[in-house]
Amino acid sequence: METIAPIRSRHGRWWDTVVGAGPLVVSVLIAFVGLGLYVAYRVLDPTPDKRIVIATGPEEGAYIEFAKRYQPLLRAHGLAVELRTTQGSSENLALLRDPHSGVDAAFVQGGVETVDTGADRMVASLGSVAYEPIWLFYREADARDRDKARLDNLSQLAGWRINTGPSGGGAGPLFLQLAQANHLEATQLKLGEKPAVHAVVDLLQGRTDAVLIVAAADAPLVQYLLRAPGIRLFEFVQSEAYARRFPFLRALTLPRGIIDLAADKPPQDVSLVAATASLVVREDLHPALVQLLVQAAQQVHGDAGWFSRAGEFPSPSVSNLPLAPEATRLYRDGVPWLQRYLPFWLANFIDRMWFVLLPLVAVMIPLSRILPPLVELRVRSRVFRWYAHLRAVERALERPAPALDRLQAEIERIDGQVERIGVPLSYTHELYELRSHIDLVRKRLLDRATVGR
Repeated sequence: METIAPIRSRHGRWWDTVVGAGPLVVSVLIAFVGLGLYVAYRVLDPTPDKRIVIATGPEEGAYIEFAKRYQPLLRAHGLAVELRTTQGSSENLALLRDPHSGVDAAFVQGGVETVDTGADRMVASLGSVAYEPIWLFYREADARDRDKARLDNLSQLAGWRINTGPSGGGAGPLFLQLAQANHLEATQLKLGEKPAVHAVVDLLQGRTDAVLIVAAADAPLVQYLLRAPGIRLFEFVQSEAYARRFPFLRALTLPRGIIDLAADKPPQDVSLVAATASLVVREDLHPALVQLLVQAAQQVHGDAGWFSRAGEFPSPSVSNLPLAPEATRLYRDGVPWLQRYLPFWLANFIDRMWFVLLPLVAVMIPLSRILPPLVELRVRSRVFRWYAHLRAVERALERPAPALDRLQAEIERIDGQVERIGVPLSYTHELYELRSHIDLVRKRLLDRATVGR
């Protein structure tokens, strides 16, 4: 009985293996790329939390006014902003250094960070944002009672009742440094630690002699006391000397008439010294949030003020804390160019992931060229493999005394299998050509059977 030889591709079994394994190899490559992307995403963390907590200082201070102006700018990028009131700079810095406080950013007075340097590596500065003059307001009547028409030296405050604010603020430690430089010990002073609002009430009612406030010029209490009758502002006539002695201080001038031009108040320039407020964050704060905070600071603090020119703040200088790397990059290079054309979160994602996406594109381009031929080869192989079966039938038919019934059954089996082949429409013509060739072989088989009779 005639037998049909085993069917083999002309390329051999290795070619069948390649054709069969091609899609699997491509799938493995795609899975590997996907896994790499997932690992890179987890490590690089391109999308930060959508919530930020800012420690602001007392309710009546300048810091909370700053923070309120940050809120709409950050919310515009989908951030939920929580403001946490505190006693002041010392508490703000302590909260940043506490990993369990939940505080991400805070305003800190210059000079406070020099008091406690044990954990500076846990925080970073985003730059200085404003001058904070040392406003020492005193009662004119108290000065006259002590035969001093005007105070011009801190040593003249011996025995005075002076409120320097709550213990969590930065005004008290700063004032003690200045007092010691004037050979004035704490024992020679009657220092109070009441909140600024209560201290101002005591000053106006004569229960205290002086109030020390370290704040920006637009702090509400500062503005009130500058205009309050019977209250005088202490002038630091040695302002340049203070600035040389204390690196975190700056000598400033309150210009004549800046408070009220019509009333010519103050009637002459007033020399002051000022600390510099900085925006400080946890060292591990997400770089995207650092970018947003610095950009918000540029909008909030960039205008001209009583003591600063337009564009002077925020500034990367004037801070005893290290500058955050992302802030350094922003000050040096400006806003990333992608953010000028794309939404912030998308631009940040690309900016953080570009060195992963670039190799991925380099891999996907060759894959995009290899995959279509592999797919085409895979589809066409569904059709072409049956030509080997047809060829085997033809060879068996050409031999002497072929088993025609067996060959007829084989042709019908092949035709039945081909009817069930599924191919895309673009390859249908090849399927119809195969079926026409099956008919040709069937016709030859019938002709051979007729001749045999």
